[in-house]
Amino acid sequence: MPESEQDLSTFVDQTARLIGLPIPADYRQGVIDNFERIAAIAHLVTEFPLPEDTEIAPVFEP
Repeated sequence: MPESEQDLSTFVDQTARLIGLPIPADYRQGVIDNFERIAAIAHLVTEFPLPEDTEIAPVFEP
């Protein structure tokens, strides 16, 4: 198991225990896999370079 997957496995186990959410053994690997996907997507977003002069929008309007 790669180190990052081990970290996610530990994170899922500890977080589930902390919030009192039992994860059945049949679903545990699926939860870990989904967190892996979430982490990959988040990495794309957080690593996207923004110019220094970028200002946040005061109100989001789709």
